[in-house]
Parts: sequence; C-alpha cells; structure tokens
Amino acid sequence: MTNPLRTFASLYSTTLLTVLAGGLLTTYLGLKLSAMQVPQIWIGAMMSAYYAGLVAGSKIGHRLIARVGHIRAFVASAGIVTASALGHALVDDLSIWIVLRLLVGLGMMCQYMVLESWLNEQADNSQRGTVFASYMIVSYLALILGQGAISLYPDLGLEPLLLIAICFALCIVPIALTRRIHPAPLVPAPLNVTHFFKKAPQALTTVAIGSMIVGSFYGLAPAYASNLGLDPQQVASFMTATIAAGLLAQWPMGKLSDRMSRSRLIRTNCLLLGVLTLGIAITPYQPTVALVMTFLFGILGFTLYPLATALANSRVEQSERVGLSATILLTFGLGACIGPLIASTLMQWLGNSMLYGFMSACTLVLFAGLNYINARQKAEEPSTNDYIMATGDLVSSPLAAALDPRVDIESVQEQMTPTAGDDIADANAYIDEDDYVDEGDSADNDISDNDEPTGDIDNATDQPDAFINEQDFIAEPEPAMVQEKAPPANRGTSTETEPEEVQPDDSAESNWTAGPKSKS
Repeated sequence: MTNPLRTFASLYSTTLLTVLAGGLLTTYLGLKLSAMQVPQIWIGAMMSAYYAGLVAGSKIGHRLIARVGHIRAFVASAGIVTASALGHALVDDLSIWIVLRLLVGLGMMCQYMVLESWLNEQADNSQRGTVFASYMIVSYLALILGQGAISLYPDLGLEPLLLIAICFALCIVPIALTRRIHPAPLVPAPLNVTHFFKKAPQALTTVAIGSMIVGSFYGLAPAYASNLGLDPQQVASFMTATIAAGLLAQWPMGKLSDRMSRSRLIRTNCLLLGVLTLGIAITPYQPTVALVMTFLFGILGFTLYPLATALANSRVEQSERVGLSATILLTFGLGACIGPLIASTLMQWLGNSMLYGFMSACTLVLFAGLNYINARQKAEEPSTNDYIMATGDLVSSPLAAALDPRVDIESVQEQMTPTAGDDIADANAYIDEDDYVDEGDSADNDISDNDEPTGDIDNATDQPDAFINEQDFIAEPEPAMVQEKAPPANRGTSTETEPEEVQPDDSAESNWTAGPKSKS
C-alpha cells in the first residue's frame, strides 16, 4: 500500500507557499496603502473584496474543477492570482486594486478546494484527524512566515510583489509533478442557514461577529501599527506575535473546552477579549506592552472560531455536520467582508485607535447576545473531541468538511460525492468533446479497456512504476468512438445496448466517478 505521506508532503508544500504568499500580500498592501496615506476606508474595502472573492470562489471553484479537472483548475487559479498580485505594480488606481483583491480571493479559494479534495482522496479514514490538524498547522506557519517576510523589504518597493509572485508560481510545481490519480470530484456541502441558526444560534452568532474581528485585524492591523510609527520590521513582529499566539493557544484551549461548558467558555473568552481590546484602544503605545497585549489578543481572538465550531458540532446530528461546515464557512466569509468596512470607516472618522474600539464593541454585542440566547436555549449537553484546531483566517473551503474528523465518512460520501446523474448533468453542461479529446490523443483512444495492448506497450511492465502508470497515460475512450464497439457478451439476451456514461477528462486522466466513491 502506498504511503500517503508522500502525497501529503507535496500538498503541504503547496499549501505553505500559497498561504505564505497570500498573507504577505495582505500585509504588504496594508503597509503600502498606509505609506501612500490613502483613506482608511480603501484599506478596509480591499480586505472586504478579498473575503468576498473567497465566498464567491467557493461557488465557482467546484464548477471549474468539474469542467477542466483538478490540475488545470489549480494552475489556472494560480496564474490568475499571480497576475493579480503583480497587477498592483502596474497601476495605482485603487478601484482596480479592489478588483485585483477580489480576483486573488476567488483564485485562492479554488486552490484551497483542489488541495482539500486531494487531501481527502489520499487520507485513510483513520488518518483524517492527523491530516486535518497538519493542514491547519502548515497554514498557521505559512501565515507567520508571510508576516515575517515583509521585514526583509522595509522600503516596500516591488520586491515583496516579486516574492509573492514567485511563491504563487512555485506552488504549482508539486501539484503539476504529482503522479497520484486525480481525486474524485466533490460537490459543495448543502447549505441550510436558517436551520442551523435555529439549532446552534450561539455558535453561529460567535462565528459571525468573531469573523468581523478577525477580518478587521488581518486587513487593518498592519496599517494601524504603521500609523503608530512602527517600521515594517516592527509591524512584522507585531503581526507575527499575534498569529503565533493563536497557534500556541489551540491545544490548551481544546483541552479546556473538553472539560467545561463551551458556551460558558465562549462567553468568558468574549468578556476578556472585550476588556483587552478596550485597553489596547485607550492605552498609549509602549513597544513591550503592545507586544504582550497583542499576544493575548491572538490567544483570545483566534480561538473564538474553533470554540464556536466545536459548540455547533455538539448541537447537531452526525448526518448534519457536512452542511454545518459549509454554513459556518459562509458565515465567516460574510462577517469578514463586513467587519473591515465598518472598522476602516470608524478609523477614518474617529482615529486610528478605533480599530480596537470597534473590536471591543463587537465583543460587547456578542457577549450580550450570547447571554440572551443562552437564557432561552436548553442546557448544553456535555461532549468531548469536538474541538478541532483552526486558523484565525479563512484558509479552507467548504470541501474541508470531507477531512473534518468530526464528520463521519458515510455522511461525506452521501452528501458530497456526486451521483451518476450529477456526473452526466455536469458533463453535458460543462464538457464538450473538444475540451478533452485532442488530435494527439487519437492513438490513445484506439486502446480500450477490453483490448490487449500491442507493440511497445507490451514492454510497459518492464519499466519502473515511478514512470509508468496506466491511468497517467491512457485516457478513457472518447464517447463517439465507443458507440461502435460490440456489446459485451454478459449483457444477457437484450438486443439493446446501454449507452456508456460520458467520463470527462483531466489532462488525459479520468477523474470522474459514477455514483458515490468509496474510500479505503
């Protein structure tokens, strides 16, 4: 049996480069716009556009993958993201920059969907928890490295954009060179927002308001620190300390959430975070004090989301957790779109400190809302093992539900694996013969599954497995060609020949399955 860690190494490398470049681009733009002395609302609008792109990408990504396959979808998305990042060096029009941020968000979400589809395909059921946790850790480390990289270029010239473009370009290499079979396409998890808000109102309210806080921090904290007079190296330290605190807090907060009521823990977290952010807003800047306070902010602010998801999962049935995951991600994305716009407007009108003033107000509203909901909701049933590590930012797609160890594999196969009817409908809607049959493939199409290979193919078994893989080199027969084949003898006495299903191709590889795909 093939060791799945080989595939994980390449996928984690791709994840590291992708998230690093995305984090570096966000910090660079915040500092650059602050140095250009543009109104704060423009900085907030660009971060909101990025999250809007992530939300839109979750709807567009699965269609793109269904049409052209995983590798082509990833390469196309990486190309769009790279070009969009470099576009900031060509134009100074801020309205165009907003469009570029939207495209970056859209493309990166498509990349996340490809990565998570591949991880889900290669992970054994017993490894899903380890694979998912490792994916989150790699994402956290990439965010930290992205913040630190800005300190290498204090002049904020073109060099950071070139480094971002290099990372986005190199992230294609591990995916493009993989010899693994393409993963089966997954469909987005079903959405039923109203239903889940009724079943887990505290959790989804926490996700909605918590995402406003986190989105505002990622989008506006670099500009906030720059306006305090910090140079890029100090801004990098400020951001790195916050994100590192969020990473270090995951394990102890998970243990704590298994020992006490999660709803009470979220309210306590919220109250402490409100006091802390209010203190940051009104306290004069002192370098050491600021680092300590932002470290504490990372502990409290970046654990709200995983605590809320753990609480939400404890409130629903196992069969509903796939749809819950999609609802949580949509709620997070929408909240992260709104938060930076409000915070940047307040910063422009009332001053730089209103970034944390806005966060303090959010925690006050959240605390009051949670107390109101808790008074009307039935008592929480104790549960364990529902806390799963999560980054403070949105670095996963709705397809991450397939990796979430809290979701049983049967629910994933039932709700996220396309049926035979879905395959045919998607194929008819998105695939034309010209999309997956080239003139150069005609020789391959002469070889069907029932034919004996001839000529040089006979010697294929003498070649090393690393270079010869039948699925890598032999495409499925073109539908137009298989119509003339004689029906197999085991079809009984019927004189009618059932038409074969159209199997869309991805780079001359078959990556579609008819019916739910079982996982080993």
